Formats: sequence, C-alpha cells, structure tokens
Amino acid sequence: MRPRTCRAAAANRMNPVVTSDPFLPPLELLVIRHSRIVTIILVAALLTAGMLSVAHGRTSPAQATTTHKSTSSGVWYEIFVRSWYDTNGDGIGDLNGVTAKLDYLKSLGISGIWLMPINPSPSYHGYDVSNYYGINPQYGTMADFQRLLREAHKRGIKVIMDLVINHTSSQAPWFKAAQNPHSRYHDWYTWAGPKTDLHAISAAGGPAWHAAVVSADGKPAAGSPYYLGVFGRNMPDLNYDDPAVRREMIKVGQFWLKKGVDGFRLDAARHIYDNLASDDGKPSTLRKNVAWWSAFRHGLDAINRHAYVVGEVTVPPAAAAHPDALLAPYLKPLDSVFNFPLATQLIDSARQEKVLPIAATLSRSRAAYRAASGDHFIDATFLSNHDQNRVLSQLDGNLQHMRMAAAMLLTLPGRPFIYYGEELGVLGHKPDPDLREPMRWDRSPDAPGEARWKASTSHQAGDISVAAEQVNPDSLLHFYRMLISWRSQLPALRDGRIHAVSLSSDHLLAYRLDDASSHLLVIHNLSSTPQTTRIDDLDGRHFDVVVLHSKAGVTFKHGSLNLPAYTSVVLQ
Repeated sequence: MRPRTCRAAAANRMNPVVTSDPFLPPLELLVIRHSRIVTIILVAALLTAGMLSVAHGRTSPAQATTTHKSTSSGVWYEIFVRSWYDTNGDGIGDLNGVTAKLDYLKSLGISGIWLMPINPSPSYHGYDVSNYYGINPQYGTMADFQRLLREAHKRGIKVIMDLVINHTSSQAPWFKAAQNPHSRYHDWYTWAGPKTDLHAISAAGGPAWHAAVVSADGKPAAGSPYYLGVFGRNMPDLNYDDPAVRREMIKVGQFWLKKGVDGFRLDAARHIYDNLASDDGKPSTLRKNVAWWSAFRHGLDAINRHAYVVGEVTVPPAAAAHPDALLAPYLKPLDSVFNFPLATQLIDSARQEKVLPIAATLSRSRAAYRAASGDHFIDATFLSNHDQNRVLSQLDGNLQHMRMAAAMLLTLPGRPFIYYGEELGVLGHKPDPDLREPMRWDRSPDAPGEARWKASTSHQAGDISVAAEQVNPDSLLHFYRMLISWRSQLPALRDGRIHAVSLSSDHLLAYRLDDASSHLLVIHNLSSTPQTTRIDDLDGRHFDVVVLHSKAGVTFKHGSLNLPAYTSVVLQ
C-alpha cells in the first residue's frame, strides 16, 4: 500500500507535456515535580543556565527550550499571493515575494505552504482558471515558480498549490470552443436538455443553469443553450462523465508534480458530482466523487507516490448531524480533508470560554477516518480560511479568545493550517475580498513591498504588522511561534492518538495524547479566572511533570494544578 504521509520524495522534474490543446503553452522546558529533591536540583540547574526565574514559589516563562530532538512542526500556511509581498512595485504580490519571505515562514516554524490559485485567471482571486498549465502573469513566470520551489525545499518547506478543477473560467479556451456543438470540447461541459429544470438550485445555493448567450441587458437570448455552473455563470462546471476530461485533469496534476510541487489542495472536491441542492446526501453522489478522486490519485502516484493531497469537502446541512459519514470515504484516495466541523467547535469554545466536546468529537472522527483509510490519513485542522470571516473577527476582536483558539488548534493532533495574517491578529469580515486583504509587513501600508491592490477595510493600526510584533515579546506573533515550536519539541502533539479527559471545571478543556514513546496531558483554561484542578492517575497513567506552559504563574504541587486565566499547559 502506498505510504500516506506528508514526506515528500525528491521531485521528479520531467519535460512539460506536449499537446495541441489550447490550454497548454510549448522550556520553556519547565519541569515541576512533586519530589522536593528533584525540584531543587532541576530548578537550580535551570537558574544556572539562565532559563528560569523564580519569585515567591512561582515560575515565569522563558524562551521555550527542550531536550527533545527538534523535528518538523507539520504546520501549513495558506498564502494569497496577490496580497503577500510585492517585489516589482506594481502593488500586487508575486511569486518572488513568496520567495523573499520564506525566511519569515521558517522563523515561524512553518513546514509547508499552500498557494491559493496561481494559474492565469480573469478574476482577482483565481478560482476560475483559464489556463491550467501556466502561471498568472501578474504573479510572475514559471521560472519564478520553480525558483520558489527550490528555495522552499532548501529550507525544508513544502509547497502545495490550489488545484481548481471542478470548473473552469467562462473565458477559458475550452469553454469558448465548447459553445460550438461540433467542437470536441462541447462534451467537456454539461448542457441542459429539453427536460432540464432551468430554475434548479445548485449545491452552492444559487442558480445551477446559466444561459450561454445573453442580450445587452443581461437577459438570456432567445434559444440560448444553458450550461451547468454550480458556483456561478463565470465558472462553468466540467463534465467528469467525459473520459477526455478525466484524462486531461490527471495530466494537469502530473504536469505540476513534474515541475516539483509537493501536492495539491483540491478546491470544491465534493462538487465534482454534487451539483444540485437535490444531490446533497445521496450515497450515489458520494460514491461517484470518491471514484473520480481515486482515479486522480492513481494518476498522481505514477509521478510521486508521496504527493500530499488535501481536499476541501464542505459539509452540507443534510450531513451536518453525521459529518464523519461524508468526510471519511474521501480519505481512501486523499491524504486529508479539511476538518470544518472542528474549526467551528474551536471558535465556539474559545468564544464561550467553555468546554465543548472537542476531544471526544475528534477521537470519534479520527476513528472513522482510520477505518476508512486503513490508518493512513492526516487530519487537516484549521480555524478559518479565505472563504470565512477572519478568526479575530469571529471572536469580536477579543485577543485572549484568539490566543485560546490558537492554543487549542496547535496542541491537537494533525497538520494544522494557518491563514496568512492570522498570526498577527488581522481582522476581516465578508464580502470575500475583505478577507483577502494585503499582508502587513511594515507599520506603514505604503512601505516598499506592501501589496496595494486593495485598500484595507479593517483600518488596523501599524502595531498589527510583522515589524511591530517581531519586537514585542507579548505579541500574538510570538505566541503563535511558541505554540508551533511546541509541536516540534513534542511529536505526540502532532501525531498522538487523542483521548478525552474530564476535569472538575467546564472551563478546563483536557485531552490525552499518546504515541509510541510518550503520553501527554494537555489542559487549557479557557476562562478569564484562575482555575485549580486535581491531576490524579488517568487510565493508569501518572502525570507529574509540567513540560510546557503558555503563561507565568502555573503551579503544580501534590497533584494540585493551578492555572492562571487563559493559560495552556502540557504535562508528561
């Protein structure tokens, strides 16, 4: 069986595919023990090393250090290239800008980056592709992209790209040609028949069918054919019942793997066959989707068996009560699906300062994933993405709640994804363009390198910038960096099996993480008040060492753990 891990083999760089197709161009290792003797010895050693300060029996955090061997954090970072960093002064972020900021990502502890669409497209966002084999000229060239891949790989950073193959742009050569019924591309799209309900609602909630020919006032022309466009008239859906479409899309994936990309984020993965609102929840729709992605995965394996493939599989209302039944089957062909239900629970728990069944839900979902995939899956966790209100906006600007949401995310097993600017505390409410505004590098939005394609609607001051937060040890940026480093220090935070743990307060979220070499207990005080709890034997395991904590003031004595407000700890 193909290993289902994120480990990337050396990229197989082959020549581009040649075709006549119109798309294709030629501690704080802080140790607190019950034993007075051991405590004195360890604290003395830490004081000698300058790593720990002690006042009135309490400890204050130092820079996180560890005796564990440092490993990859497994944390991914989503980048909208247009908003990232501008190297040529045109106000638009570019691929060379991503390369220029790789050292920032490395300093943050990032293991991989997901590039939102970089193919040519008539839209600002790129989710309607007009050429699957090219680079958006506003972002640079293929040479720029391959330089980015080389430089990222030198730093141990993997790169996956958004693959938007549910639909094309209405400006794509394929679709323009397809409007001729005699074109070989006609059957690459889905056209309405005499009995088609042209008023049907799509699975995305809007009109499913669109007139190919419209008059000057925007109304359908008499006799115009209608085509399927789940996400709108500018995004006509490809017809995956046509073998030529399947072959072409597999070829697209293989093309980019040969260029050296480490994998793909699959946009709208459930909508290959989930087209109409009436398709939601149908077992036949799910089976057809999984069958297609299995064929696609087989095609990728011919080039790189270690390519990482993560799918966007949103959960429709019809499946909300039992999301695992929808998500788990996709983990046969895919390595990961984004855990949308978990993201909602993490935000709600932080906002309410209350324990929700996060650990129990995650344990149950992972059991379903394990059964479906043969234990070869990677949970893709996150808080928000480019389609959702920014995390801090969802939390009404409360930075303490933001920190607790991040602490939960980054101490749960899986491969978490961070949306660019999240680590700074960037705000953003829909509409979508306002969720994708330029990254703030400098205190001044007019500084060299700042993207200026869109004015900010959040109107945050210059202290919400990399330059300002880098020099502030109490910043959210430093908090994210610390949490990410924890995942490198303690592999069980990334890869352990999770078990729910109940404590005495509904403000204390706790769970146990087990791997082959260690057992960890993670506890979060989600509330604005200090909390005290007993830590006794849990399922026969004794936890007597606090190895990491996020704030000063944690005390642990004779089995009694005292946590300041909004604090996270890891015990061993």
